[in-house]
Amino acid sequence: MDGTLVDTEPYWMRAEIELIGSFGGEWTHEDGLQVVGMGLGDAAVIFQSRGVDLGVEEIIERMTTRVLEQVGAEVPWRPGARELLADLKRAGVPTAPVTMSMHRMADAIAGAIGFAAFDVIVGGDDVEHPKPHPAPYLHAAALLGVDIADCVAIEDSIPGLASAVASGAAVIGVPLHTPLEAGPTHTLWPTLDGVTADDLADLLAVRSAAVA
Repeated sequence: MDGTLVDTEPYWMRAEIELIGSFGGEWTHEDGLQVVGMGLGDAAVIFQSRGVDLGVEEIIERMTTRVLEQVGAEVPWRPGARELLADLKRAGVPTAPVTMSMHRMADAIAGAIGFAAFDVIVGGDDVEHPKPHPAPYLHAAALLGVDIADCVAIEDSIPGLASAVASGAAVIGVPLHTPLEAGPTHTLWPTLDGVTADDLADLLAVRSAAVA
């Protein structure tokens, strides 16, 4: 979700700088890039190491609330993301955001899209193991009642890409704030602008043929 459907990473980085700064620590843009796509619990432990004297759950709640405040002022949609979701909806393709943000934040973003884009939502608090573990994507496929091998996952971060690949889905990387390396396990696209449900179906067919 963050970085693929919405470009909320600057919101997270602002929240990180404010939180760590409130405890007298320093947090840079480069520091923020190191936690892009990471589970919030893992990121919270890093914030504690920078002087944040709060428990992990309190850090997660404070960060989520601060980002939602910024989303309430402006939702930074990524080019082509909502249009692709609308095309998938018309085609009857079940969809789910698989995010390490909290479920309540994913609910808020889903509610702002303007139509019922998602059949289920998987947030970071819905799974025991965060990305790069495959559990989030496997959980989403199970909730949707589909085989993960029939799924296409779209990711923007290194932990997310690793999670999606490990799950067995066909994977598209669309880089934003962090570069993604090309490789045989996934496809890299520069943008979702102009991408349709047919494009995803074609990619899945090519991948299935290659596996066969």
